[in-house]
Amino acid sequence: MDRTHQLENESIPVLLVRYSLPAIAGMLVQALYNITDRVFVGRSVGIDGISALTANFPIMLVLMAFGMLFGIGGSAAFSIYLGEKNIEKAEKVIAGTLFMLITAILTLSVIGQIFAVRILSLFGSSRQILDLSLDYLRIILAGAVINSFAHAMNNFIRAQGSPGTAMIAMIAGGLANILLDYVFIFIFGMGVKGAAIATVISQALSAVIVFSYLFGKKSYIKIHSGNLIPEIAIAKRILSIGSAPFTMQLAASLTNGLLNNQLQRYGGDAALSIMGMIFSFMTLLFMPVLGLNQGSMPLIGYNFGAKRYDRVISTSLAAIAGATAIMSLGFIATRIWPQEILLLFGKNSSRIMDDGIRAVRIFFFMSPLIGFQIVASGMFQAIGKPSLALIMSLSRQVLFLIPLIFIVPLFYALDGIWLACASSDFLSAIVTAVFFIREIAGMKKKHDLG
Repeated sequence: MDRTHQLENESIPVLLVRYSLPAIAGMLVQALYNITDRVFVGRSVGIDGISALTANFPIMLVLMAFGMLFGIGGSAAFSIYLGEKNIEKAEKVIAGTLFMLITAILTLSVIGQIFAVRILSLFGSSRQILDLSLDYLRIILAGAVINSFAHAMNNFIRAQGSPGTAMIAMIAGGLANILLDYVFIFIFGMGVKGAAIATVISQALSAVIVFSYLFGKKSYIKIHSGNLIPEIAIAKRILSIGSAPFTMQLAASLTNGLLNNQLQRYGGDAALSIMGMIFSFMTLLFMPVLGLNQGSMPLIGYNFGAKRYDRVISTSLAAIAGATAIMSLGFIATRIWPQEILLLFGKNSSRIMDDGIRAVRIFFFMSPLIGFQIVASGMFQAIGKPSLALIMSLSRQVLFLIPLIFIVPLFYALDGIWLACASSDFLSAIVTAVFFIREIAGMKKKHDLG
């Protein structure tokens, strides 16, 4: 059974599982980097260590934004040229992407090293945790090119039809990070520095696997030095395709920076630490949902192009059901085991534990809606309506959350920040539902599916 026949005729749940599992595995590995660092640092350094990592998170998002700009934009353009059998253009895209990626990340790293103190202070680092934050940031920036190469150029391995190798590269780095975190933090007693070193080394392992593929015999598209300086038209195409995920990631960085500052204002380093724990648990839920979304998009896109709107609707609803189930399990866990979730990151004071339990219960109150919001907005991207997808994604991260984190705390202090997060989940889900229901109704009306 060829791929086209499968996409048009095979069972939607079977296809969704087949396409989503590799993406979910890769996303969970990404989550491991964030979670293991905080778990080991929390258990060795304490809340100051977790606060320091949380203050660094917006900076990490900026680096990830540029990785997505070139990784997603470049690999999509690369795939288009491969589909057109234009090998020469494909070779120019992969080499040009590599050059632009390294240039951008090196520039960001140098700027980051020079203005590290100002940047960390801007993103919510207090004087008490500034030294710890600097210890982590300077090492991460020193290895930023390695990290960005591993994650961005890994997209080109998948684009050449080797998703297994791409997944192995990410899993190897994730498992290495767990082992090295333990070695550097607990055996060598290096604390936050150890977490940063472990991250850079583990990402270097992923980078070696990616490098070996792209510059080895397995890659049938070669990177030539003469193609490193990209043509203007190719550079524009890469940047245009990658602009949507880039914008969303930068928006997430801005929002996290403002959120950190509000947390410091109303709760100090303790509140920043609690948010770090919450983010880690949210990441564990969020990444499988993103993987499910990634798996559904090619199925939705193909069937939309084939005018099989019944299968578009079925795929979307199946993915939404799966995403909602994942987030609902997380919601249930926060109702039953909020204390155990916080204890993953080490023993905390009774005050932090009390504040943390209340924060977890409020923050995750609307979490079952998040799966719907992500998958439904992803559907619009898959059917060629990226502007609507961008609006829906930004509604949660920017349009609602930023105003709410400044307004609601005026009435409820620190609890107002957790309420603002839950409220933005609710409001963005309503906005998404309006667009989604209208789009589905239009498909049904067009083809008499209703």
